[in-house]
Amino acid sequence: MTNIIQGQLTAAGERFAIVVSRFNELITERLTAGAVGTITRLGGDTDTIDVYKVPGSFEIPLTASRVAASKKYSAVICLGAVIQGSTSHHEYINSQVAAGLMAVMQSTGTPVTFGVITCESMDQALDRAGGKVGNKGEEAATAAVEMISLLKQING
Repeated sequence: MTNIIQGQLTAAGERFAIVVSRFNELITERLTAGAVGTITRLGGDTDTIDVYKVPGSFEIPLTASRVAASKKYSAVICLGAVIQGSTSHHEYINSQVAAGLMAVMQSTGTPVTFGVITCESMDQALDRAGGKVGNKGEEAATAAVEMISLLKQING
């Protein structure tokens, strides 16, 4: 019989860092509320959540790296909103943020989740920050909680 091992959705007793961009704050505040709400719904406590605000999405990986390396947190949830403008600037930001966060996760062994919305318009961003398409902050927090549990099972 095949053994299936997957994480459980319980945040009780865990500490979380949320690294969130202040740029496009209308969106990122909604993402943050979604992440915090998810952690508390899954049994976490707001006293165990620290929110680090950075100027923009490009600054998220450095801050995520520092907080993950501190080993104070069970997971780091990264939130931002990069909205396409009239140039290709957003493509450079998106790819570098994603690569930076992957490197942080691999180098520290701490779950780092990607809740950085990459959209063509403000309407699309609103849809992904609690609108028609859900809330990517909630999804990032759920993934973080599940990864904490999964890694604990692997590490015994």
